[in-house]
Amino acid sequence: MSNSNVESKLVINEEKKRFELKVEGETAFVEFILSNENIFFLTHTEVPVALEGKGVGSAIISRVLEYIKEKGYTLAPLCPFAAAYIKRHPDWKNILAKGYNV
Repeated sequence: MSNSNVESKLVINEEKKRFELKVEGETAFVEFILSNENIFFLTHTEVPVALEGKGVGSAIISRVLEYIKEKGYTLAPLCPFAAAYIKRHPDWKNILAKGYNV
């Protein structure tokens, strides 16, 4: 499954402090902390075992990054998966918060 096949809408679960993407009845998520300086700290990405290898992790990270960019926030990718995604897609480095690099 490529990113384009993941048709589900990105949801922000304020209560659980995470972005969620429902796919095939399962929920992948990216946990975050939003600082007072409008920096999104992405702390953890989780994809259910049933969805592994289907591009769901990349799909949710790319949508989270689009959201952060659209809203004018900056990013601190503390989650190794998010950092690795940005390394593979260096166009996203322009939204990194000051002092952060991948």
